[in-house]
Amino acid sequence: MQVIPAIDLEGGRSRLVFWPGVATGIGAPTDRPDRIAEHFVGLGAPLIHLVDFDGARAGQPINLEAVGAIAARVASPLQLAGGVDTANGIRLAFAAGATRVLVGLTVADDPQALGACLAVAGDWLAVGLDARQERLAAFPWRRPRTPTLEELANELVGRGVARLVLAHGGSEAELATLSGIARSVDVELVVAGGVRDLHGIRRLREAGVAGIILGEALLSGAIDYTAALEAAA
Repeated sequence: MQVIPAIDLEGGRSRLVFWPGVATGIGAPTDRPDRIAEHFVGLGAPLIHLVDFDGARAGQPINLEAVGAIAARVASPLQLAGGVDTANGIRLAFAAGATRVLVGLTVADDPQALGACLAVAGDWLAVGLDARQERLAAFPWRRPRTPTLEELANELVGRGVARLVLAHGGSEAELATLSGIARSVDVELVVAGGVRDLHGIRRLREAGVAGIILGEALLSGAIDYTAALEAAA
């Protein structure tokens, strides 16, 4: 299972200051996204997940200069979320140096928008869902009833989606659902958030999840990245 570091971008900087030497008191804190990405790639990160907070508010990518700086510093793939829910937003992200994008539920519920995004990104497009059924129910669906997570996963795969990113998929109540989807749906399943320790990482690995995205837990030092890699192996 992959362990994917996440960096939240705002105003060209990381929203969280990262101090790689916090446990030993050495090194220097930084909020430069390129340096943070370089640190984790150096430890073996296969991919860096970026969240453009300004872009999410604006409806189009904003922190493109930061994405470009990261792309110039590391050779690993970059996945961008925030402001990329349109074909044009995806084009801007790719032009800046992103190699993958993550779109949201609005796109998942709009076949025409999803088709346009897939036409640009293809297999490098992921759709973000919420593993909690009550959150799915709260979304203003265009359809007569709220789909279950498994129904939605099957539908999206049928439309050509190769990767799903599930928010808050690490709780006990959701593990059985994730395990069922991993076994029955031909899709790469990644979980973002909801994991606070190495035990949570091991449980996701055992459920058949392909990857876990960790942001604050890594940048704050709550989870050591090397130990996370070992738990995921």
